[in-house]
Amino acid sequence: MSAVFLDFGSVTRGDMDCTALEQVISPWQFHDETDPDQVADRIKNAEIVVCNKFSMTHDIINSAQRLKLICIAATGYNNIDLTTAAERNIAVCNVRGYATPAVVQHVFMLMLNLSCNFEPYRQLVNDGRWQTSRHFCPLDFSIQELSGKVLGIIGFGELGRAVSEVAGAFGMRVLVADHKGQPPRAGRTAFDTVLQQSDFITLHCPLLDETRHLIGQRELSLIKPTAFLINTARGAIVNEDDLLHALITGRIAGAGLDVLPEEPPSHDNRLLQYRQPNLIVTPHVAWASKESRQRLLNQIADNIHNFFHHKPFNQVTATTDSH
Repeated sequence: MSAVFLDFGSVTRGDMDCTALEQVISPWQFHDETDPDQVADRIKNAEIVVCNKFSMTHDIINSAQRLKLICIAATGYNNIDLTTAAERNIAVCNVRGYATPAVVQHVFMLMLNLSCNFEPYRQLVNDGRWQTSRHFCPLDFSIQELSGKVLGIIGFGELGRAVSEVAGAFGMRVLVADHKGQPPRAGRTAFDTVLQQSDFITLHCPLLDETRHLIGQRELSLIKPTAFLINTARGAIVNEDDLLHALITGRIAGAGLDVLPEEPPSHDNRLLQYRQPNLIVTPHVAWASKESRQRLLNQIADNIHNFFHHKPFNQVTATTDSH
């Protein structure tokens, strides 16, 4: 039985233990990356294909006549043609919950850096301005406490709930948004109200047709000018141009992004050209702790074992509820 990992380099820097994968099936072909013109040859005899962000299109899936299982080395599965997979009776599975601790700490890292003006103060020291200050502590930039602030959470799955728990430890008050345009259910707050009342807004919803550009000009106009937007979910949930305009005009206080609509981004990406301290961009690494990546590989191994032993596994289909 043959298994191929098409973009193994996206989950390892040579620091992963593949024992669990190798125990569940053999042989493996690990490719750091795969170009579209290489994939047909690499998967033509594979029964299992593992990929992270590589797109498994209609033609690619149909080029693998022995394929039984596609394992996504991520939670999102918008890069897989689920309809074609179903037509071929090929199971598709993802990994879930593997990166929760890493993502949560990244969310708060972004919030703390923005609220404490960490980068401007760091630059102040590097520029020698502390050394020439007349006071022992220069107060050039504002510092805000998280305690007492309102955190709005959009997307209340495992990640949103975990962020909520940590927010309580900081003394924050949490508002959980209901779906946009719908009356709030018990324990939830209307979407627009969350935007209007929150000091920090963090996104944890999947990228679907209804969440693409969920945050645009209208939504940004509702946010307080003192509030910060955090996005560790998917870049296209936020309208890039509208966010940039809101940052330039001071419509919002700042943003912390770990994701962009195009990844890797182009050199002329407008947000990356904006070099002001009220925007922090990290390169989609919120999930990427060593511990998270190891859990990811181990969960893929569990999915493969359970699939071939007719046990429940993290199967996704075209009708899977992603909310």
